[in-house]
Amino acid sequence: MASSTPPLIVIIGAGFGGLQTATSLGGAAARVTLIDRNNYHTFVPLLYQVATATLEPEWIALPIHKLLRRYKNVQFVQGNVEAVDLTAQRVQTEQVMLQYDYLVLATGSQTHLQGVPGAKEHALPLRTLEDAIALKHHLLQCIEQAAQTKNPDERRQLLTIAIVGGGATGVEMAGALVELCHQSWPKDYPWLQDDPVQLILVQSGSELLPEFPHSLRTYTYKKLAILGVNIQVETKVASVHASHLELDSGTRIPCATTIWTAGVKAAHPPTEAALPQGHRDKIPVLSSLQLQQYPEVYALGDAAQVPDQALAGVAPEALQQGVCTARNLRRQLKGLTPQPFRYFNKGRLAIIGCFSGVGKIGPFPLRGFLGWFLWLAVHWVYSPGYRNRLMILVTWLQSFGSRDKLARQLLKRSPSKSPARFKV
Repeated sequence: MASSTPPLIVIIGAGFGGLQTATSLGGAAARVTLIDRNNYHTFVPLLYQVATATLEPEWIALPIHKLLRRYKNVQFVQGNVEAVDLTAQRVQTEQVMLQYDYLVLATGSQTHLQGVPGAKEHALPLRTLEDAIALKHHLLQCIEQAAQTKNPDERRQLLTIAIVGGGATGVEMAGALVELCHQSWPKDYPWLQDDPVQLILVQSGSELLPEFPHSLRTYTYKKLAILGVNIQVETKVASVHASHLELDSGTRIPCATTIWTAGVKAAHPPTEAALPQGHRDKIPVLSSLQLQQYPEVYALGDAAQVPDQALAGVAPEALQQGVCTARNLRRQLKGLTPQPFRYFNKGRLAIIGCFSGVGKIGPFPLRGFLGWFLWLAVHWVYSPGYRNRLMILVTWLQSFGSRDKLARQLLKRSPSKSPARFKV
């Protein structure tokens, strides 16, 4: 008698949560199909180092097929999800239609532009590897253009960089840009000693890093100010333009670069019926990470709003949710009841740059060199692939030792928006 076909689990999204779910289901009594538009997994915490010419893009990405090759019941399908029918339990991609028994929505997040006029057209986000590459090329084009122009107003515009958002990503970008623009570039462009790059960090709240204790927020503010970053708190952006940034106070800042790090919202695949949505479009789930109306469907990571837990949307949360989702799916396959997810917070770290960082491990706050070193150590350990870790370590040692950025080649035409010429 022929054996029945094992149930099919479809996972949409190969970020931290989706990939962790897939690998944790390795060897389970089910077929697992992981779908993503890219055939590589990106180590998102190091995107800013690609954007600021510290690391090459391929060093923070690893082919998904390589990551899954030892799991015989797990396969990867590259493609865009065109439709999800939750009632009929079908997922339609560009090439195939999959009839699933269980579905995991790990679709991650997208940049939240908050309805600011011009932000979609002129601001540069930092959510994907393509965003980081585009931003790097844009910055390199700006400095090359500034070196050639004779117009002082145009040069000042090209040498002004505005960062919108004072969370962890904004702080990381500000510190890394200090290293690039104030330490590395002057070695190749000596005239920058007299006409330095201006860095402006705009934060709508009253402090930077709002998820950290007050003492660490104060330290971060003072450290960036000492490094030459112009920090404007309690300030909102009114509009973004190709040649300037307008604030709600009426101030007009001529700048060729506006980097948008002011928050994210959940990204969802198209469904036949509207998914329930909570804060920033997140899907409200049960404590087991299941959808209430569809117990065979799970949502996790940036796509999910977990009840009674204040989650910050960082990678450790998605990884733990991926393990929990896989464990609950194994329980369902055995006819058992899924268990609730509880996040174990191991601590929080943020890097400022220039050998400084902040963090909180248990009740102990960290700042300065120790925070900086621990951030690098933790992210080096979790970066994907032995070869990638080796390349990252060697590059960090050389880059931080010489205070230089090594990945500054303009190898092809940039996919980014070209720097705007100054207009009065």
